[in-house]
Amino acid sequence: MSGATESVMHSAHWGAFRARVEGGRVVEAVPFEGDPDPVDLLGSVADVVHAPNRVARPAVRRGWLEGRSRAESPRGRDEFVEVSWDEAIDLVARELTRVRAEHGSEAIFGGSYGWASAGRFHHAKTQLARFLSATGGYTSHVGTYSFGASSVILPRVLGFDANTSDSHSWEDIAEHTETWLMLGGVPTRNMKVDSGGVGAHRGARGLARALAAGVRGINVNPIRDEAPDGVEWQPIRPGTDVALLIGLAHTLLVEDRHDRAFLDAYTTGFDRFASYLTGEDDGVAKDAEWAAGITGIAAERIRGIARDMSVTRTLITTTWSLQRAEHGEQPYWMTVVLAAMLGGIGRPGEGFAFGFGSTDGIGSASQRFRPPSLTKGANPLAGREIPVARIVDALEEPGGSYDFDGERRTYPEIHLIYWAGGNPFHHHQDLGRLSAAWQRPDTVIVHEPWWTPTAKHADIVLPATTSLERDDIAATSSDGWIVAMKRAVDPLGEALDDAEIFRRLSAALGVEAPYRTVDDALREMYDAGRASAAGIGLELPPFEEFWDSGSVELPRITPRNPLARLRAGEPLGTPSGRIEIFSETIDGFGYDDCGGHPTWMPPREWENAGEHPLHLISHQPSTRLHSQLDGGSVSRAAKIRGREACRLSAADAAARGIREGDIVRIRNARGSCLAGATVTDAVAPGVVVLPTGAWFDPDPVTGIERHGNPNVLTADRGTSKLAQGSTAQTTLVEVERFDGELPPVEAFDPPRIAGR
Repeated sequence: MSGATESVMHSAHWGAFRARVEGGRVVEAVPFEGDPDPVDLLGSVADVVHAPNRVARPAVRRGWLEGRSRAESPRGRDEFVEVSWDEAIDLVARELTRVRAEHGSEAIFGGSYGWASAGRFHHAKTQLARFLSATGGYTSHVGTYSFGASSVILPRVLGFDANTSDSHSWEDIAEHTETWLMLGGVPTRNMKVDSGGVGAHRGARGLARALAAGVRGINVNPIRDEAPDGVEWQPIRPGTDVALLIGLAHTLLVEDRHDRAFLDAYTTGFDRFASYLTGEDDGVAKDAEWAAGITGIAAERIRGIARDMSVTRTLITTTWSLQRAEHGEQPYWMTVVLAAMLGGIGRPGEGFAFGFGSTDGIGSASQRFRPPSLTKGANPLAGREIPVARIVDALEEPGGSYDFDGERRTYPEIHLIYWAGGNPFHHHQDLGRLSAAWQRPDTVIVHEPWWTPTAKHADIVLPATTSLERDDIAATSSDGWIVAMKRAVDPLGEALDDAEIFRRLSAALGVEAPYRTVDDALREMYDAGRASAAGIGLELPPFEEFWDSGSVELPRITPRNPLARLRAGEPLGTPSGRIEIFSETIDGFGYDDCGGHPTWMPPREWENAGEHPLHLISHQPSTRLHSQLDGGSVSRAAKIRGREACRLSAADAAARGIREGDIVRIRNARGSCLAGATVTDAVAPGVVVLPTGAWFDPDPVTGIERHGNPNVLTADRGTSKLAQGSTAQTTLVEVERFDGELPPVEAFDPPRIAGR
C-alpha cells in the first residue's frame, strides 16, 4: 500500500482506532469514534510499527548454526546470520523432526503468553498450539501470571473461577454498594487495556459514576493513587492483606457481627476457621492488635472498618496483583470468607469480586455468546502441562518432581523451546536465573516482529508481522464491540504472519494446513460467533456487511452474579455444594504452605529485611501494556535519562540522599538494576515502586540491568504447592544513589548481524 492518505479501521488491546496511512507508513492512530474514553497509548502505535529494531529477515544465531557450545557462544550475546525463508523453514522442520525422533514430543515446549495481538485469528499462542498439536503434540503450560494462584484456589472454594466469571457491574455498585473495601485499590491505569481489544473504554467512567453516587471507598494499598482522589487511603505493609482480613473477621466474630444464618445455609467449615481466629488451635488470638502488628494499620482502625462493614452494604474487591505473592492463594480465599461472614454474597453490590482495576472489562457487560475466536486444537499430550511460572524449574530439573493442586508431577526434559507471542524476559521472575536456564535446551525458536530480549536469546528468529500488516477480527466477551482489524500497510521487510509461517512448516513436515486462506478463516470465525449470538436471540450482520462497516456494536447487558444462584438454592460445584471456608480436599493434600482454611503465613523473603529493608512493588505500567509499546513515544517520554522511573517516599529518599531525577541502583542478592528516581508522598514509607515492562538490558561486563527491569530482582518461587503461581510482589530490595559512569541503554538495539 502506498500513495494517498488512507484511514483503516483497526484495534488493539489498548483500544480501537483508525490507522492513518501516508506513503505506505502508519503516521497516526486516530481514536475510534465509538470509544468515549480513548487512551494515550495510541500515541505509540505508529512508532513501533516502523521501529528501527524490526526483524527484517529470518536470522540464525551463529553459534547454533556452527554447532558451538553455549559456553563458547551464549544465547543473548552472540551475533546472527540472516538466511532465506526456505533455509529457515528447512532448519526449523529438521530440528522439530530430530527432537521428536530422539526425545519424544514432550521434549518440545510450546511457550507463549496470550497478549500478543487483539486479533482472534492471528493470536500467536493459539496458532502455535494448533501447529504443535497437529504435528505430534508438545509440552504446554497451565495457568497465567495474572492470576495463577487464584485460578486454582477459587474453584476449590467456590466451584468455579471467579476471576473470569460475570460479576458485579458498575451500575450495581453505584446503586447498591455503601462501603467498598478495595484491596489493592482500583487502579485506572490498568483500565487502559483489555485482552481481545477495547471498542469502548468504560472502566474509569464506571468507577467515577460509582464514587459520585456516594459509595465510600477504602483503598487498602501502600500506593495512594491506585484509587481516585477522594477515596480513603489506608496504607498497608505490602503482602499483609490476608492478615488484615483475618483481623477484620476476628472483630466480626467476637462482637457477634457475623451473619450466622448465611454461614449455616451456604458455607461449610466456619467453625473450624473460627477456632483459628480465636486462637483455640495455636493459642494466638487473631484479633485487631495481632493484625496491627503485621499490617501497620492501627487496631482501632481495623475494628472501625469491621464495624462499618457490618452495618452497611459492603463489597470487597481484590485485584489480581495480590495473588502474585508468596501464599497468594490466601488473600483470595480470605476475601471470600470475610464476605461470607458479612452475609451479602449473591446480592447486588455486595459480597466480593476480583479483578476490578485489573483490566477495563471487569464490571462491564459480558456477552453470553461465544465471540469470534480461533480454537487451538487437541494436544495429544494434554494433561502434562507445567504451571506457567515454573518454566525455569523445568529447565533446571528435568525429571524432577513437584506438587501441583493435589497431584505429584514430573518435569519433562525440554530440548526445544518454540515461542510465538509473549516475552518471557518480561513476564518471568529472577531474570538472572532464567538467563542461565535458557542456555540449557538444544534449540530456541522465536517468532518476533522486533529484536526483543527474547529474540536476542533465541537460535532461530522468524520475522513476524505486526497486527497492522494483516487482516483480523478483535473480539472479547467483556467489550461492546466486534471490530474489523484491517491491514493498513505492507509487511516490513520479509515478515510473514504466524499463520503463514506455520502453513509453510506444515507443508515441510507433510501436515495438512487447517484452513485455506486467512479470509476463509475470518469468515468461519465470524459466522461461528454469529451463530452463537443467534442462539440467544441476538442478530449480527453478515460478514460482508460487518467487514465493510468496520465494526458492529453489541447491546449492553447486565453481568450475572453467579452467586445469586446459590442464594436461590442451586448448589455450587464444590464437594459440599457450598462455599468451602474449610476445604477437606485441600486439607487432605497435606501441604505445609496451604492448609484447609485461610491462614496468615509470613513470606520467606522477610528473613532478608535487615539487609534489604524496602518492599518492591512491580505493578503494571501506565505507559504501555506489559513490555509492549516500550519503544514507543509514550513510554519513552516517561523515562528518566532513558531509564524506567521508580517511585519512593520522601522519607526513604532523604535517608539515602536521593533527590528527584537521580539515577538509582535497586539491588538485592538476585541482581540489580538502574532506574530514575521520583520522590512522592503517594507511596508509603518502606516501599519502592518500579513498573514492569522495561526491556531487559543487562550490561555484558558488570551484569547490572541498565534499563529498569524489576524482574532481575524478583524471586522465582511458587506461591505454594497448591497453585505454583508467580510471586513477583514478594520482593525486598535496597535503593542507593548511582554516582558512577552511566552505562548506555541498549535495550532497543538489534544484535550484531553478520554482513552489516
